[in-house]
Amino acid sequence: MNLSRKYQRWAAPLVALVAVAALVGLLPHLGFTGASRAPLWTEQHAGVPSVMIQAPDWVRLSKQAKPAVVNVSTKLNAEAQARPELRGRPDERSFDDFFKRFFDEGPRRPTRAAGSGFVLNTNGFIVTNSHVVENATDIQVKLDDGRELPAKVVGRDSKTDLALLKVDATGLPVIPLGDSTALQVGEPVMAIGNPFGLEQTVTTGIVSATGRVIGSGPYDNFIQTDASINPGNSGGPLINARGEVIGINTAIFSRGGGSVGIGFAVPSSLAKTVITQLADHGKVERGWLGVSIQPLTRDLARTFKHGDSTTGALVSAVIEGSPADKAGVKTGDVIVELDGKKVAKATDLPGLVADIPVGRDVSIVVTREGTEMRLNAHIARLEDETPSKMAENEGKGQLGLSVQPLTPPMARELGLKVREGVLVRDVVEGGRAADAGIRAGDVIVEINRQPVRTIEDLRTRVEKQAKGEPMVLLVNRDGQALYVAVPAA
Repeated sequence: MNLSRKYQRWAAPLVALVAVAALVGLLPHLGFTGASRAPLWTEQHAGVPSVMIQAPDWVRLSKQAKPAVVNVSTKLNAEAQARPELRGRPDERSFDDFFKRFFDEGPRRPTRAAGSGFVLNTNGFIVTNSHVVENATDIQVKLDDGRELPAKVVGRDSKTDLALLKVDATGLPVIPLGDSTALQVGEPVMAIGNPFGLEQTVTTGIVSATGRVIGSGPYDNFIQTDASINPGNSGGPLINARGEVIGINTAIFSRGGGSVGIGFAVPSSLAKTVITQLADHGKVERGWLGVSIQPLTRDLARTFKHGDSTTGALVSAVIEGSPADKAGVKTGDVIVELDGKKVAKATDLPGLVADIPVGRDVSIVVTREGTEMRLNAHIARLEDETPSKMAENEGKGQLGLSVQPLTPPMARELGLKVREGVLVRDVVEGGRAADAGIRAGDVIVEINRQPVRTIEDLRTRVEKQAKGEPMVLLVNRDGQALYVAVPAA
């Protein structure tokens, strides 16, 4: 009893002391003091170490990779020497006429050209760009040890700009192929090649973007990098921080011919498929569906009752008798899935179709008038001679396009304001129509101020065109009329 009374007199002061201490601790958090405020950044928790990201050991990686990088020198045939456009370096195109392939000619030897490549396996197989060895009568490969060996072309694929060479040598150093599908934007990379003839040049940078479409062909899916690459780097490897090839340097965006920090490489995932077929067959066999497609805008999506989604590929034309035609695909359909793989955008579809083995049955999911439908198609072979077949109805001028009559129902399905003309279903890359800017989905309504209502009208107008004279076409594109000048044949 006495002990209890003894401590009672200390209870009130202790309670007051605890209350004051608690209040002092809370005041800064409640904003009642000007001496403390919310931090400007988040601090690392005490006791938790910071994550250290180690920079790639480029010195070690370059020493490992450089012995497998080669110089590819070619002697051009007589026609290519006389015509600069055939020297593997086409005129500037795409990216507002500033897109170039980087393939350079040595100033001291005007009949020879140089590029890069890398050894794929110890038995002398070498990967480079198709345009490096195009129109070549003689190919020489200079190895890192100084040997110069003649090379033969095992196979070329112009659609992906890849080529496989073979030299008579064994025991060569190689670079492993990596998985480009795992690439992340911002990942460090290193390019090795022979820019402007300066052998074994190494530059580093990062992956700026993936899945780039630059207008070079139907299977565009480029890696973009800011690693400095220039004319002569064509065919050289783009290497990740593990020393693996994840890309084959192919093109640059440039206003003056040199690097401005925007280069493009064919991803290794695509290259593996192409190289394997080149090694086995000397050419690439691709699947064919038989549709012309275009990107889906929001306005088009609403027109075709696809909601506000721009996902998928809008079918602008179906080739008669093609696998798509037999499967029941119609113009105005939106393809959203092929063989179980989603079609996020129109540029996804050509690559998906090309990768499907010929003769395989696949499912196609389309939306038609807002209703989802599942169709089945039997994939056919994409023939190399397709471009020449596509020009059969064009007359002597060979515009380089494929057309079909425009019917009123088709015009309604496509949301076209015109009801007469011929619909462009496909355009041959490098042809006169392509050079003039004609696109799949355009409707040709006039040639040289003369109406075009049928394919026969088109053929007649083209055949009557005076030799050496340009041709003026009036086309309807996305509801807008515009004149297009087609260069003389």
